Amino acid sequence: MKPARVSLSLPSPPSIGCGGEVAVSAVRLGLIGDNIVRSRSPALHVEAGRLCGLDVSYERLIPVDLSRDFDSVFTHCQESGYRGINITYPYKEAVVRRVRVHDAPTARIGACNTVLFDGDVPQGFNTDHTGFIAAFRSCFPGARPGVVAMAGAGGVGKAIAFALDRLGATQLRLFDTDRARASALKASIEAVPMAMQVVVAPDIAEAAAGADGLVNCTPLGMVGLPGSAVPADHMGRAQWAFDAVYTPIDTQFAMDARAKGIRVMSGYELFFHQAVDAFRLFTGRVVDQGALRAALRWQEAAA
Repeated sequence: MKPARVSLSLPSPPSIGCGGEVAVSAVRLGLIGDNIVRSRSPALHVEAGRLCGLDVSYERLIPVDLSRDFDSVFTHCQESGYRGINITYPYKEAVVRRVRVHDAPTARIGACNTVLFDGDVPQGFNTDHTGFIAAFRSCFPGARPGVVAMAGAGGVGKAIAFALDRLGATQLRLFDTDRARASALKASIEAVPMAMQVVVAPDIAEAAAGADGLVNCTPLGMVGLPGSAVPADHMGRAQWAFDAVYTPIDTQFAMDARAKGIRVMSGYELFFHQAVDAFRLFTGRVVDQGALRAALRWQEAAA
C-alpha cells in the first residue's frame, strides 16, 4: 500500500536547538485519522526533528482515502519501517487491542494516541493525558479545575477525565449523547482510588449549571462538523474552558466562552504538549519548547 505522503517544503527559520547530543538520523512517522487533511502534526514533528538534527518524515494516513480499514493501515505502518505513529479520531480506543500498554494511566484510560514500533509488539501510550496536564498548568498557573462539565466521553475524553483528577478537580459531570459510554467512563474512573466525584448528567445544561470549568471532548467544531457542544446560554459563570478541537483554533465553543469573559485554553495547547511528549517517545529527544513554538510561528508568518 502506498501511503498518502505529506511533502513539506518549508523555509528554514533561525537554527535553535534541542536538548542532548544530536546525530543526524532518519525517523519515519505518521498519523492515522479520519479528518486530518489540515492537521498540523506533520509540520510540528518535522520542525522538532530539524531542531534536534533529525531527518523526520511524517505522513497523513486516512483509511478511507487509502481504500483500507484502520487495521490494514496500522499493519502497513508496523511492517513498513515506521518508527511510530499518532492515532486520532475515531481510532484511539480501537488501537488499544493492537498494542502493549505498560503504564497504569494509559491502561486505565483504555485509549492510545501514540504508538511506538519498538520490538515485536507495538507499545501504546497516551500523551493526551500527559499533554493536558502540562497544558493546563502552563495556561492556568496555580489554578485548580474545580467542578468541571465535560461533553464527550470518547478517547480524548477518557484521557482528560483522568488528567482532571490528577489536577485536583473536585467533581466531573459527564455528558455524552451515548449515555452508556458516559456511564462506562464513570465506572472506569471509580474503579481506582480517586478524590474526584463523577456524575453522569442527562443533558449538557444540567452538567454545565454552576460549573467552574467547561470542556469539549466531542468533534463538534472541527472543520466539516460545525457547532458547539456547549451552547452559549449554558455557559453560566464558568471560570475556564477547554476545547479539544484545534482545527480551527477559534471554534464556536471557544469564541462563545471568550465573549462571556471565560479564560480559554485552546485545543492547540493540548495538541502542542501531547506532540512534544510523543516526539520524545519517538526519538528519545527533548525539543526546546520555546524554540519549537517560535519556529512554527515563523513558518506560519512566512506561508
